[in-house]
Amino acid sequence: MHKIADVEIAKNIMAANDKLAHKNLHLLEDHNIFCVDFVGAIGSGKTALIEDLIDNLDEKVGVLAGDIISDFDADRIKSHNAPVVGLNTGTECHLDAHLVSHGLGDLPLDDIDYLFIENVGNLICPVDFQLGSHMRVVVVSVTEGDDTVEKHPYIFKDSDLIIINKIDLADAVGASTDKMVTDAKKLNPDVKVITTSLKEGKGLDEVIEAIKDAKAHGVEHHHHHHDHDHDHEHSHEHEHTHEHHH
Repeated sequence: MHKIADVEIAKNIMAANDKLAHKNLHLLEDHNIFCVDFVGAIGSGKTALIEDLIDNLDEKVGVLAGDIISDFDADRIKSHNAPVVGLNTGTECHLDAHLVSHGLGDLPLDDIDYLFIENVGNLICPVDFQLGSHMRVVVVSVTEGDDTVEKHPYIFKDSDLIIINKIDLADAVGASTDKMVTDAKKLNPDVKVITTSLKEGKGLDEVIEAIKDAKAHGVEHHHHHHDHDHDHEHSHEHEHTHEHHH
């Protein structure tokens, strides 16, 4: 009996979250902002990637960071002259649309072209929670082990760009970059997989290209038709609310 109640509660939470995510997306689109949600484990290189992107994009970037454990990360981003708002997730291991909507209120939306959301360092929790982004980028480091991709199928299936980072360390940690690329392509054949070594500046141009490309095409994040545990009604509701984008 409890099980059914839990499923109902979960569905209501998701529905409320998704509704708010749409609201966030409309607000961003009203300001012509292209929003990218970055997911990846702690140490995958998300913050470093965001810093590199801020420095190398010729447009203005704002950042919402849910991964800020200290002011240290926030200060790192601020030093690149980008407005950054830290989102405190409390005990949750993911951001949700509600936290993001609060963060949007603290950003100079008229002055930014891109919004980068740095999600909490975790490859499992963020899967089901839309935030209102146009694009989701997953960053995984070879140092996490070359079985990391196959162990987290949902997040890789659900991303619009996959980045395998720190390839300069692959030999040192005995990881096969090729295996990770192959696993990623198996899970998500339509999505670009880019190998990077941010430390050596490898692959960054390709990442910039992919994000600019998505912005130019106004890619609407194919939001989360998670067949694995949601009922069909739920996904139809998604399709329905997205019709005006296509």
